[in-house]
Amino acid sequence: MDVLPLVALIAASAMVAGAARRTPVPAPLLLVGVGLIASYVPGVPDYHLDPHIVLPLILPPLLHTAALESSYLDLRANIRPVALLSVGYVLFATLAVGWLTYLLIPDLPLTAALVLGAVIAPPDAVAATAIARRVGLPSRITTILQGESLVNDATAITAFKVALAAAVGEGASWTGGVQEFLVAAVGGVGVGLLLMVPIHWLRTHLKEAMLQNTLSLLIPFVAYAAAEQVHASGVLAVVVVALYLGHRSWQVDFETRLQEAAVWKVVAFILESAVFALIGLQLPIVLKGLGEYSVGQAVWYAAGVFVFVVVARFAWSYPATYLPRAVSARIRERERDMDWRRPLIVSWAGMRGVVSLAIAFSIPLAMEDGEPFPARNLVLFLTFTTVIGTLVVQGLSLPWLIRVLKLPGRDAQAQTLAEAQAQNAASQAAEARVEELMRDERNRLPRPLQDRLRTVLERRRNSVWERLGQPNPVTGESADDTYRRLAREAIAAEREVFVRMRDERRIDDEMMRTLLRKLDLEEAAAYREVED
Repeated sequence: MDVLPLVALIAASAMVAGAARRTPVPAPLLLVGVGLIASYVPGVPDYHLDPHIVLPLILPPLLHTAALESSYLDLRANIRPVALLSVGYVLFATLAVGWLTYLLIPDLPLTAALVLGAVIAPPDAVAATAIARRVGLPSRITTILQGESLVNDATAITAFKVALAAAVGEGASWTGGVQEFLVAAVGGVGVGLLLMVPIHWLRTHLKEAMLQNTLSLLIPFVAYAAAEQVHASGVLAVVVVALYLGHRSWQVDFETRLQEAAVWKVVAFILESAVFALIGLQLPIVLKGLGEYSVGQAVWYAAGVFVFVVVARFAWSYPATYLPRAVSARIRERERDMDWRRPLIVSWAGMRGVVSLAIAFSIPLAMEDGEPFPARNLVLFLTFTTVIGTLVVQGLSLPWLIRVLKLPGRDAQAQTLAEAQAQNAASQAAEARVEELMRDERNRLPRPLQDRLRTVLERRRNSVWERLGQPNPVTGESADDTYRRLAREAIAAEREVFVRMRDERRIDDEMMRTLLRKLDLEEAAAYREVED
């Protein structure tokens, strides 16, 4: 097996994603664009998107890390809009886009058109939420988009299996389709519920952070595989387990949390960068297979399908937003701040991604009777153009639309004030507990250490309040910035001494690494103290 192309893909996509942070273009869009260009550069290998790799090996960790960072309480508070988008909209888009495509393309069987509808039904909210955070969307919209992306893949994959069974001649019926959907949904949630408590118990009882994080890396694959083994939704199993673990992460020791956050951040960065680059690199593959369709025909059909996809999301989002409010006074009371701009943003944020392409590539070459799958290559092309079209058209225009609509973003001052109040209450409780413990003879400390402990607690309480103050009139820095800079300078001076003593053979490398680790933890603590 030649691993060089894989290494080159990871390295190049990481470089492009890193460069995107210095440009106004979101990383997913730049990666797709570079992938499109690179696909025609001589010497670049043919990267084929294999659904047997994407669905069981790439999708679970991406879902896991997204669910870990999501708020179970926020998702529960927004369960209605999330469910309407992740289940209702995906099924609606499958039928609506499939039917309209059937009317648009001559000789395309309805079953094949419904397969296409299921393939391109689920939006990939990775790009949308990245843009949402970048431009400061209201937190409720970001939560809804995140929640949709966690569940809609499960709905789409199940709808795809039902439509595909009908297309290849396996005798699927509406009753059987509904039954399969319920089995997949209930089974996936059930597997997640069965696994989440034992996995969390094991995480809290393992004593070594290295073992705990090894388990953490295995969890999404175990949950996905266990659910798929009983023909349930692996996607839902992964999401249920990750939401529970994220909600209970405070029960795991600090070293595990620090390592886990760093590990999953790297994993998500690598996978997200690689999959968006892979999307662009599929262009030669889908163009080679057009066969009987001319480029002009294919482009015309692609434009029509793109319009169907965009219009279908608007056609669902506005009724799904306002009909519940029209029939329920309780919803109107709870959502007083709802206006027409919010469903507009949610509708326009329906960008498609790698899951759609992976599902499309899993369409078999032949049906049950041995005949070729009708218009398979055209379905691949239309999926590819829809993914590219939504990423480019909607992705590039979404920040502009958000600015034009002038949606109220998060109130940074109010958030800082709430953080300061929470930290103040926690610090008071910590100080009271420390004073109580120090009255016990077994906890007596020398006076300097007592003062140091009290100073740390006081600093933690005051650090957030200082962010509300005025910046330094000379340097323009806030008190937090100055504190962090001075702490880093002091730690850097200590680090230089340790390295010099090692070079002079006054201490060995093992001792130097031990001392440097303590400094690294202090520097991380100083940084988080003013950043979190």
